[in-house]
Amino acid sequence: MTRTGMIAIALAGALGVFGTASAQMSATGGTAGSASAGGTSASTLGTGGTSTGPAGTGSSIGAGGSAAAVDGKAQSRTNISGGNGPNLNANAKAQAHDGGTFSKSHTKTKVKAGEEVSSRTRTMSHVPGSRPVKSTSSVTTR
Repeated sequence: MTRTGMIAIALAGALGVFGTASAQMSATGGTAGSASAGGTSASTLGTGGTSTGPAGTGSSIGAGGSAAAVDGKAQSRTNISGGNGPNLNANAKAQAHDGGTFSKSHTKTKVKAGEEVSSRTRTMSHVPGSRPVKSTSSVTTR
């Protein structure tokens, strides 16, 4: 056998070994936040995870929120969708108001299957006559 033939066989063997090995990874993450002012409060959260191993890729996502007002109105809603292809998206919003006083929170979470998890929460509260209080938290894991 020629030297070139031996190199080709060695290379094919190495590619066969490395080509069948599955890359394993996992990523989890999430954010949460709450705001309150006067007799109002609002909170949201979002969390997700993805993992890839020899058996394949699995992903999960969750989100939720709540709002309360002593004398005003409060509402919250959560939407979770399959997104594009194997991706997952979650969107949670909560808000409460009592006259000009209000609190609100919004969390968006995304899971890219086998790649990354990202989440961002923004909150805001306000009492008339004062400056609004704002906060943002975010995380991306790969």
